Amino acid sequence: MEQASSGEGRQSSPVRRPVATSVAYDGSPQSIADARAVAREFLTEVQSVHGLPVSARAMGMVQLVVSELVTNACKFAPGPCLLNLEMDQGAVQVTVWDTDPSLPVARAADPGRVGQHGLEIIMAVSQSFEVHREPVGKRIKAAVVLADDPGGDAAGRMP
Repeated sequence: MEQASSGEGRQSSPVRRPVATSVAYDGSPQSIADARAVAREFLTEVQSVHGLPVSARAMGMVQLVVSELVTNACKFAPGPCLLNLEMDQGAVQVTVWDTDPSLPVARAADPGRVGQHGLEIIMAVSQSFEVHREPVGKRIKAAVVLADDPGGDAAGRMP
């Protein structure tokens, strides 16, 4: 696992650098737990160092989205995958690149189906969801809003 981070706490100019981190994984099953830990550490830094609010719901949802995307990359794509987390207008942009060019498709609802609900879950808890084919593989991006609505409704995609 290699990690690069930008967005250190001290700035000498008034222009703020993006708060982001990127990690490369080898595609092993341990990558999934490591990716969840990186997401947790990233959000803890976003809140403690950068002063941005992170609700408990957002902390869990970002880890869930990271876990589902990295799990799919490790399960279905041979070789490495990349995780990028970046703050953008009150949301975390979770991006995972992998080597498989096949684009994921949400399956039709089936209450009898066991498993394979990850994409449906990601789409339900994310404010936005994008999939792009790359020259090698694909890039999947989901945005999760960090703060809950002051009215008590969970922020994110509205039904």
